[in-house]
Amino acid sequence: MANYDLIVIGSGPGGYVAAIRAAQLGLKTACVEGRETLGGTCLNIGCIPSKALLHATHSLHEAEHNFVKMGLKGKSPSVDWDQMKAYKQDVVDQNTKGVEFLLKKNKVDWIKGWASIPEAGKVKVGDEVHEAKNIIIASGSEPSSVPGAEVTIDEKIVVTSTGALDLPKVPKKMVVIGAGVIGLELGSVYKRLGTEVHVIEYLDQITPGMDSDVQKGLLKILKKQGLEFTLGAAVSKVETLKTKAKVTYKLRKDDSEHTVDADVVLVATGRKPYTDGLGLDALGVELSPRGQIKTDAQWRTNVPGIYAIGDAIDGPMLAHKAEDEGMAAAEVIAGKHGHVNYGVIPGVIYTTPEVASVGKTEEQLKEEGVNYKVGKFSFMGNGRAKAVFQGDGFVKLLADKDTDRILGCHIIGPAAGDLIHEICVGIEFGASAEDIALTCHAHPTFSEAVREAALACGDGAIHM
Repeated sequence: MANYDLIVIGSGPGGYVAAIRAAQLGLKTACVEGRETLGGTCLNIGCIPSKALLHATHSLHEAEHNFVKMGLKGKSPSVDWDQMKAYKQDVVDQNTKGVEFLLKKNKVDWIKGWASIPEAGKVKVGDEVHEAKNIIIASGSEPSSVPGAEVTIDEKIVVTSTGALDLPKVPKKMVVIGAGVIGLELGSVYKRLGTEVHVIEYLDQITPGMDSDVQKGLLKILKKQGLEFTLGAAVSKVETLKTKAKVTYKLRKDDSEHTVDADVVLVATGRKPYTDGLGLDALGVELSPRGQIKTDAQWRTNVPGIYAIGDAIDGPMLAHKAEDEGMAAAEVIAGKHGHVNYGVIPGVIYTTPEVASVGKTEEQLKEEGVNYKVGKFSFMGNGRAKAVFQGDGFVKLLADKDTDRILGCHIIGPAAGDLIHEICVGIEFGASAEDIALTCHAHPTFSEAVREAALACGDGAIHM
């Protein structure tokens, strides 16, 4: 048994960042993790391995479709799926070992095993009970199944994102249930590998919660890339046969029933907090109806000394949101002022082209009765984008019509996940669209499209 100022349960982006920040602030800290490697879902079976496969398959697409246009001629590469997965695993290993190094560097103890909290101030791992003045629950999330449907996930034929990252072979046909971030990213991976991909979504649009122009624009681009979509459809059953699966769904517009066969079915209908085994019920920790741990503005639960962050609590299930909360909670515990601006948390989809968003959508501004203006610029007017065959997409900037203050931004285009941060910083500092428009941007860069959208909020874009 050991005594700590803080024990963090979970070593994902929220957990390990919280532990490192606490250690930097002079707290004796430990991090509990039951996996063989650190980094949680994100590094092991989520963000990092999926980005490796997205990069590999985007490179394949470039070789198959764009190399010859640039005068790069020769036989198209063949896919060694096992080698691609080995590359993916190597990327994962480098990142998880990097987190292990960072914990050691900051003198954070790694307590290996699965944690429970028998009472406030104590964390049990295996047969040992460790005492801690404070506990942060950063236990993350797990895939959720299809609401109201008969679905048995075996991670072989009917898979979550976990199984989809490690299929034994590339399937001929895949049905993706859910047109959110995970479904579209992994659907794109397998489409590029030659799989016939059919996405079924309950709502009438993809990427729920995003700006409607993004939803329409991305759908058009993905269809052009060969992905098939059935929207407004409720999946009622997924039957697993010997080597295939049958998906039954009803179209909500006319209640007609349909079936489709697939070699693999990817269930990508979202995630839910993972708190099993922690003993929260016995502790009396309050949960929401959706299973999220309730916290106050400083990430405290209703039980003194117990905090919670990341996917285990309310808000978008994003690694960077968890990181911010991890740093802030550690600072609160250390007697400082921890802060997270929930209005400036960007969201990114790593398809090609990428999609990125921050702040308000146009629909939200209309609903709130805000007097706003729109500046929009197509990447077809961006020289750098056209040079790399990524002229599809746009930058859409939303600003207050009276004050010109930036309220939101939505991008479909090359490097959108990086471009969005110019606007994140702008919103944090209360910038106007004119501030962006008057800032010199290097030429030729993708970022010029952001400036042009800002110019479009005023007298007009130059290159459109």
